[in-house]
Amino acid sequence: MEVLSEVTGKVWKLSAAEGASVQEGDVLIIVESMKMEIPIEATASGSVRLLVAEGDAVEEGMKVAEIS
Repeated sequence: MEVLSEVTGKVWKLSAAEGASVQEGDVLIIVESMKMEIPIEATASGSVRLLVAEGDAVEEGMKVAEIS
């Protein structure tokens, strides 16, 4: 299952660890956009694989994590 960024911005904080078990709705990543912090949540339950690091720039619709 892909997790996509809803906004263009910068990864401010990773809230989940690589390989962690997450539940649908858990916050995985927080993106800073226009001085607002936007949480990106898990779209399903499972093990998370992060595709970005803190400080990375992300675009709206960009794949930022995978859940298996």
